[in-house]
Amino acid sequence: MSSEVVQACHGDLMTGDEVRDDVRLTNLDEPLFDEAQATKRHLVDYLDAARDRILPELRGRPLSVIRVLRGQRPFMQKNLPKYAPPWLPRVTLWAESSQREVTYALCEDRRSLLWFANQRAVEYHPTLVHAERWDRPTHLVLDIDPPAGCPFSTAARAALLVAQALDEVGMAGAVKTSGAKGLHVFVPITETPVEDAAAATRAIAVRAERLDPVLATTEFIREDRGGKVFLDSTRAGGATVVAAYSPRARPGTPVSFPVAWDDLGQVTPEDFTIRNAAALLADSDPWAHLMPPLQPIAPVLIEEGRQIPVARVRAMHEGKRRARARREAGEGN
Repeated sequence: MSSEVVQACHGDLMTGDEVRDDVRLTNLDEPLFDEAQATKRHLVDYLDAARDRILPELRGRPLSVIRVLRGQRPFMQKNLPKYAPPWLPRVTLWAESSQREVTYALCEDRRSLLWFANQRAVEYHPTLVHAERWDRPTHLVLDIDPPAGCPFSTAARAALLVAQALDEVGMAGAVKTSGAKGLHVFVPITETPVEDAAAATRAIAVRAERLDPVLATTEFIREDRGGKVFLDSTRAGGATVVAAYSPRARPGTPVSFPVAWDDLGQVTPEDFTIRNAAALLADSDPWAHLMPPLQPIAPVLIEEGRQIPVARVRAMHEGKRRARARREAGEGN
C-alpha cells in the first residue's frame, strides 16, 4: 500500500482518506455535485495529474476559486478563509469592485493545489496580472459568449472573427474553450498600462463585430444582442478569467481546454472533462505550445479603443435612461 494512503476502519465501514504532499484529503468518494458525473476523488486526481500544466497559469496571480460544498450552490471565494493553513502563500490587495482589501491566495505548488481541491474548489480564476505588477496585465482577453441554445460552432465562428481582427493589425492570440458554452481568446502582450490594454481590447471587439455584424455584437445589455454572439471586452485590469485546464462546476465537470484555431470546428466543450483531460494532455502542454510570443499592442488599437465607451459604464447609463423613460411614460398615463 502507498505510504500516502491512510485508511481507518470503523466497524464494517472502511474510509479511504489520503495524504498527499502533507495535505489530508477527505471524503474522496462522495459525489462532487449534482450532475457532475464525478466524485471529489476525480477532481483531486485530475488536478494532481495536470498540476504541471495548470500551476504555471496560477503562479504569482491573485486567485479566486469557485467552491461547491455538499448540499450548497457553487459560490466564488476571493478572500482566503481564516482557517487556511499558514504555509499557503497570500497577498492582500485593494479590490476596487467591493471597495475593500481582499486577501487572495497564491497557488504556487502542488501542496497548495491539493489543499484547494480538498476544499472542493472546482474552478480556478486567476487575475490577468501578477501580484507584484497589479497595473500591468499580461494578456488581452476576449470572452466569446454565444446566446442560450446556440450551437458551439457559432461561437467558433465568432472567435475566428477575433483572430481575423488581430491578424489585420499584425497580432495573434490563442483560443481555449471556456468550459461553459463559449471560448476565450488570449493575446499575450508586452508591458502595457491597464488603461491602454483595456482600450485595445474594446477596439478588437468592435473590429471583429464589424467583420460580421449579423453574427457578433458588442452590446453589453443582453436584451439588445438580438440573438447574436456577444464579444465581451470587459475582462481587463484586475479582472479574473478561468484558467486553462481548470475544471468548471457544470454538468459533466468540463475543463477549459486549449484548441488549435484550425480545430475549432471539430470540438465541443463537452469533449474535455476531468475524467479524460489528463490523458489527453499526456506529456504535452498545448496552451503553452499554441500561445504566441509576447507582442506589443498595435498603437491603432489603443487609439481606437480610447474613443469607445467602457461597456459596463455605457450599459449603466443606458439602464438609467430607460428606467427614467419608463417612469416618465407611467406618469403620463
